[in-house]
Amino acid sequence: MAQIDDMEQALSLERFGRYVAWANGDRARALVLYTLNAQISEALYIAMQTLEVSLRNRIHTVIAANHGERWFECRGLITTPHQLSQVADAIAELQGQNKEPTPGRIVAAMSFSFWTAMFSPVYEDLWRATLKDIARRNGKTLARKDFSRPLTQVRLLRNRIAHHEPILHWDLRSHHRAIRNLTGWLSPPALTWSAPLDRFEQVYPADDLALTRLRSENCRALGPMA
Repeated sequence: MAQIDDMEQALSLERFGRYVAWANGDRARALVLYTLNAQISEALYIAMQTLEVSLRNRIHTVIAANHGERWFECRGLITTPHQLSQVADAIAELQGQNKEPTPGRIVAAMSFSFWTAMFSPVYEDLWRATLKDIARRNGKTLARKDFSRPLTQVRLLRNRIAHHEPILHWDLRSHHRAIRNLTGWLSPPALTWSAPLDRFEQVYPADDLALTRLRSENCRALGPMA
């Protein structure tokens, strides 16, 4: 009980209270759920990292082949204010560190939201002309929406993990499968490399009946699940 009291103080009553609600007031069970949430968040890291690196590198490679390595500075190619600000901020930060803002460094400095924004409807023409070549599924090109829909959910999940938020009420097996599918379309070698390092299935409960019940009964208090 002393450990539970200490963790409750460390996490804050509000944050730990979410898990207490899930556990129907059982504080020991709440700590188990909090621990599981942290372990699953960690276990998703390899899959999410592999997807993010594969995604940004494939986008960069394909667009650079058509518009040059500094394509992100081409007038009219990047159109959203958020992305334009990210490019400017990345260059300014590198210069502030006395580093040459090479294309590779700038690409690496852009956040996941920059890359997922490349699949928004404003880039439909770019997709049809160029971006469609970033990936294949069964030897065929994909539609922009094949990426935009799952990537939106991956981005939201990634942000929750980065901010140490609860994710147990999400359909994590489905999201993990989507992450691996996307990676396989972009880079089969990257998927192969990551497979033995990916611990998600080892960490996620084999019998997730309790989590299924948790998703159906207690998610409303935590916002919409995905």
